Order: sequence, then C-alpha cells, then structure tokens
Amino acid sequence: MSGWAGLAWLLLAAAAGARETPPLQPPGQRPNNASPAESADFGQVYVGTVSRDAERLYAFNYTSKPDQVDAVRVNVRSDSEDLQYPVLFVVRQQKGVLSWQVPLIFRGLYQRSYNYQEVSRTLCPSEPTPESGPSDQTIYVDVASMAPYKVHYALEVTRLKSFGLGTNSAFRFKASPSEPQYFLYKFPPDVDSVIVKVVSMAVYPCSVVSIQDIVCPVYDLDHNVEFNGVYQSMTKQAAITVQKKDFLGEQFFVVFVIKPEDYACGGSVPASIQGKTNHTWNLQRMKTLEVTVVPSIKESVYVHAILFSFLSFFSFYLGSLVVAFVHYLRSRRKSSSGGASPEDGSGAATSSQPITVSTAEGSSYGAIDESSSSGGQPLSPLGHKATCGSDTDSSVEEESDFDTMPEIESDKNVIRTKVFLYLSDLSRKDRRIVSKKYKIYFWNIITIAVFYALPVVQLVITYQTVVNVTGNQDICYYNFLCAHPLGVLSAFNNILSNVGHVLLGFLFLLIVLRRDILHRRCLENKDIYTMEYGIPKHFGLFYAMGIALMMEGVLSACYHVCPNYSNFQFDTSFMYMIAGLCMLKLYQTRHPDINASAYSAYASFAVVICLAVLGVVFGKNSVWFWVLFSIVHVVASLGLSTQIYYMGRFKIDLGIFRRAFMVLYTDCIQQCSRPMYMDRMVLLIVGNLVNWSFAIFGLVYRPKDFASYLLGIFICNLLLYLAFYVIMKLRSSERLLPIPLFCIIATAVVWAAALYFFFQNLSSWEETPAESREINRPCILLGFFDDHDVWHFLSAAALFFSFLVLLTLDDDLDSVRRDRIPVF
Repeated sequence: MSGWAGLAWLLLAAAAGARETPPLQPPGQRPNNASPAESADFGQVYVGTVSRDAERLYAFNYTSKPDQVDAVRVNVRSDSEDLQYPVLFVVRQQKGVLSWQVPLIFRGLYQRSYNYQEVSRTLCPSEPTPESGPSDQTIYVDVASMAPYKVHYALEVTRLKSFGLGTNSAFRFKASPSEPQYFLYKFPPDVDSVIVKVVSMAVYPCSVVSIQDIVCPVYDLDHNVEFNGVYQSMTKQAAITVQKKDFLGEQFFVVFVIKPEDYACGGSVPASIQGKTNHTWNLQRMKTLEVTVVPSIKESVYVHAILFSFLSFFSFYLGSLVVAFVHYLRSRRKSSSGGASPEDGSGAATSSQPITVSTAEGSSYGAIDESSSSGGQPLSPLGHKATCGSDTDSSVEEESDFDTMPEIESDKNVIRTKVFLYLSDLSRKDRRIVSKKYKIYFWNIITIAVFYALPVVQLVITYQTVVNVTGNQDICYYNFLCAHPLGVLSAFNNILSNVGHVLLGFLFLLIVLRRDILHRRCLENKDIYTMEYGIPKHFGLFYAMGIALMMEGVLSACYHVCPNYSNFQFDTSFMYMIAGLCMLKLYQTRHPDINASAYSAYASFAVVICLAVLGVVFGKNSVWFWVLFSIVHVVASLGLSTQIYYMGRFKIDLGIFRRAFMVLYTDCIQQCSRPMYMDRMVLLIVGNLVNWSFAIFGLVYRPKDFASYLLGIFICNLLLYLAFYVIMKLRSSERLLPIPLFCIIATAVVWAAALYFFFQNLSSWEETPAESREINRPCILLGFFDDHDVWHFLSAAALFFSFLVLLTLDDDLDSVRRDRIPVF
C-alpha cells in the first residue's frame, strides 16, 4: 500500500506544477508583459526612453530584389554616461544578430578607456539568389537597459544608396571609432587584380583599412578588425593589392576603422579621459577618407618585366664576348708579328728619384743598390724556375721560408722604410705562396655565404608565411603602391630587380676565370712578361669580389621578401664586404706581400656588421653609443693610417704611445722636417679628415639610418683611395688604356644615376608602418618597377664596372719591369 500512496502523491504534485507553469511562447514572439514590435520607417529618427521595466522593439520591413545588395545602417545615440547601466541595442536579421552598448567603450594603451555616446554600424547586407525572386525582409531593433531609471535614446535606420564601390571611381566618406564604415566591391569580368587605394588629407586620427571576405559578421571595430582578412594601419595613405583568385565570390568588403589612439601610427598617447565629460570626443576623432579601386597590372606586364630584367643584363654578356673576341684577334696579330719588346720602364719612374739618391733632408736610411731592389736577387732569366711554379703544387707551405729568417726580417724592415719603393721591393715572396694566401679569400667567402644565406632564407620564408596567414601587412615595409605579388611573394618586383647582381657577379667570375687561365698558360710557357713584368697577378680577391656581388643580390632579394627592422642587415652585410674587398684589392695591387690575411679581413668585416646591428638597436636615442663609436672610429683610423704609412712595420703594442710621442717630438718639435713619405702622408691626412668629419657628423646629428651611415663611410674611403691611386698613377707617367678609361667613366655615370634613385625614399622601417606608407610612390618603369628597383638595376651595373676598373686599371704595366713600377 505504501507504493501506491507514493505514486498518488507524485501525480498530485505534477498536476499542481502544471497549473503553475505558463504555456510556452511560439518562437519569435515576445513575452506578454513586453511592448509589441512597433512598425518603423527608414530614415526617420525615433526618440524614447528605456529602463528596467520598459524596453522598445522596432520592426523595419523592406523588399529585397534579385541581384541587388541591400545595405542598412543603424545610428543610435544616448546621453547616458553611466557605464553600470548602458543602453543595449540588439539588431536581428534573417541570418544574424548584431549587438552593442551605449556608451561604447574602447580600450587603448595601458588600459585607457574611451567612451562614445553615438554609435553607427552597417548591418551585414543580404543578397537573394536570382532563383528565389523578390523576398520580404524584416529587421528588428531591440532597445533595452537594466537601469532603474529612464534612459533617453535616439534611433535612426537608413538604407545606404552608395554601398558598392566602382572601378576607377573615387568615393569620399567620414568615419570615427564608433562609426566604422565598410563597402562592397565586385570584380569586373575582365579584371583579375585590383589595388585599393585610400588617401586622407589629415595624418591623424590613426585608422585601419581591412579587406574581408563576404562573411557575416563583418569585423569593423578596433578590437576585432584584425581577426579576419588583410589589413594595414594608415595615416595619410594606404594601398592593398587584392587578387580575384583569393575570393570565391569574386567580391569583398573594404572595411575602415578609426583607432581610439594614434600610438600605433606614431602619434602621441593622450591622457586618459575616463571620468570626464566627452560629448565632443567622437567629433575629435572623425576622419575624412577617400577610397579608389583601380585595376592592377595584367599577366603580360609580368612577362615583359622578367624579359626586360634578364635581357638587359645578358647584353653585358654579349658585350664581354665582343671585347674578348677583339682581344683574341689582337693577341693573334701581335703573336704573328713577333710581339712587342719589354719596356725598360724609364717612363714609369720619371717622377721618382733613383733609390740610391739621398733626399735633401739626408734621409738615405735604408738606401741599397739597385741590384737588390727586386727582392735581393736579380731578375731571373727566361728559364728560371723559382717564380713560375704551378699554383697546384701541394708541397708549398702557407708561410714563406723567406719571412722566417731573422736576418731577412731585418732586411724587410730596411726595404719597407726606403723613401722610394718599387714593386719589386714588395713582391719578394714566392708567387705560389702568395696566390694560395689570396685564394683563402675565395674559399672563406663561399663558406660565409652558405652559412649566412641558409638561415636567412628560412627566416624570410617564415616572415612571408606569417604575413600571408595573419593578413597583417604592417609586418613588412613594402612600397605598397608598387608591390606586385606573384605566388606567395607579396612584392615580386623588388625581388626580381636583384637578378642583375647575380648575373653580373657570375659574369665577372667568368672574366676573372678567363684571365686566370691565360695567366696560367703564360706561366707554363715561362713567359718573361708574366714572370718579371707588370703587376703580379693574384686572382683570389677578384673571385671573392664576384661571389660577394652575387650574394649581395641573393641577400637583397631575401631582405625584400619582407623588409623590416629585424632583417635590415641582410641587405647591407655584403655591401660592407664588397667595399672592404675592393679597398684590399686596390692596396694589394702594389703591396702584394704585406696585404691583410683573409682571416683578419673577414674578422674585421664581422666587427663592422656587429657595429651596424648595435647602431640600429641603440643608436637612435643613445648619446653614449655615438660617443663610443666616434672614439673607436677615430682611433681605428689613426691605427690603420700608422700601419699604412710605415708599410706594416710599426708595431701596435703597449709601447705604441711612447714611440708615437718620440716620432712627434723628433719630427715636429726638434726639427720641423717634411714627411719621409710625402705621397702617403697626403693621402692619410685627407683620409683622416674625411673620417673625422664623419665621426663629428654622427656625434652631432645622430642619423637614424645607422646602416647607411656606416656604409657611406666605407664607400667614401674607397672612392678616396681609388682617386688617390688614379692620380698617383698618372703622376707616375703611367697610362690609362681605353678599356679601363671607359670603365671609369661608366662607373662614374652609372653610380651618379644609381645614387639619385637610392635617395628616393619609398619606405622606412625606422618609422611606424603607417608613417612609412606616407612616402610610398607608384611604379616608374614598365608599370612594374619603382625607384628602388631602378637603384637595384643601376647599382648592379655600377658595381660591375667598378670591379672591371680594378681588374683592368694596370693593364698598361704588363710590359714594364717590376723594379721600375713605383709603389704608392
């Protein structure tokens, strides 16, 4: 009986509960105690109050036609500043719900808050399919608040007449942080790629331009605009290239968002306005924008640009073949006529005194016979085998036995401190040993290039992947008005323009290889011109220069995959090495025995690259860095000058200061005599003045682009040394043959043109991405290349001609005895 009693009790309880539970409402209906939906019209302002006990519902009806995009914009306003009881607006459509509150709160840097009493949002548009025909649509706008008191509001809903953007048609509008805007663009049938260009007359407020697919909801607020699509920050200018293949519907939204702060665009951060009245804050952040969608280039332009790039530099190959063929014909004609007899070099030494003659100051220190001027041994006859061995002789040691003998070390000091030096004085070592020494430059730079390039390629691929996946185009500092994508690359034109460095670097290697092969043949034939006349031929540095030129093209292309603050050194590292190798080669020409070793040279380049990194990281605002760098720069200039002046015989140790003081005291105080080596002294004084000027300029002005500043120091020193070399060559009654003269003129002209385009700044990673875009410019060559691409083309040609100058500058001395070629 107890079981039946329990069952009866459960049934009675269920019946009582059924009497108390209200019937369920059909979907879409509101509770009985709420006000019914009020039919409303578009374009009319509705004013009312809401509270915890009263909310309002508006219904807006319209008919949507096939192939017509209906965009609706909702504008609301409220005077309430109570963040605890905001007014809530909920908009319901057929396929989505959009809601927000007023005051609308934005968060800035350091959690600053900005409140807006007026909000305007565009609803996600609906586009019926042609098969469905016209359809009736209803938009519900629900206004509510949990405030215990009445809160005033104003509501206006309008249908947008200008929602679609046209091609080549500018459209002007206004936006603010609480009033974002977005518009629709459809690709025409004959357009595969477009550039969305946005301009504004005002720098601030900072804004964001985003390209998003046709998906609801549209992310059009500051805190969510980065969640979808591709976006850029903007001050006065922005440009985004969009391709049709990236959008299945062949259409996209262009979204414009104004940021509550200008910090992201390089502006100052305002003081927090929380707790203050800000009825006009929304007006202060209003920005006028103008958007234009223009067609991008067609595929045929890509083809023309690629052909232009390769054919332009293949013409250098053709020119080299012509010159080589002419040289071959002339050599055959000369050999058939019996050849020319060697010159005695009397003309080459007319500006120098004989070695045994004392100067007016009586400085005959180190004077020796003319018979010993060629290294302590007379010029070898044609059949002499000591200087014509093969470079492939593996039994040769790295260091010459000549230098390990103490008495010869003393003789070296005597020879190198002579007032008038000749090439034979500084080419005393075995040619095979010296050649092997300089070949280390070639093998070391290949090793450096491989170990440097592999992580660089991996890093820039990661950068490009991040840009493509996240859509954040603020990562890379392109010239967005001339950035043509290809595949996964965002700016293919900036990469293609570096092909000249690779092609011309390889051509230079071929030219050097040809000279090397001809030189080896002459040595095998025991040609007296090759063994005892002209500048000693060592090609290791030339090979290193060719590899450096090719790697400059590779690493510059890697840098331009995604140019930014983090990878700037990729573009400049091998430029430092090229400048350094050129100076070493120029010095090696007449000082083959005392040039720097490959290990010390590359170690010095590594220190320079480290300085470049430190300068970019700490050089912007640190005065101490510039003080230390200037001191290091001046001290290094003085130390290098001392080594050059004394031909490497001035030891750098703890006693250097005492010896320097003694030299100054005896030469400048006791007797004010002229320098022993006047030509070298003039060069070093001018060089030190130039370097000290750079140091003072850097200390006073502290330029932002430290990498270019450091590169400028190297280039100026190289040009100064080259000018000194050419002047001294002409002063010594030596000649400039037609080919080196042509190369010098071509180098000067091409470098002048290249530097003009180099200083046309198109972007700057020293600024914010938005500020960098202010200086973006359109393409200037074939509608594909910009100013910086032209700099790539011209700088590759200028470096190539510069290398040819160093390679051919002393060809006129091939028939002059080495003991008649002066050293300077």
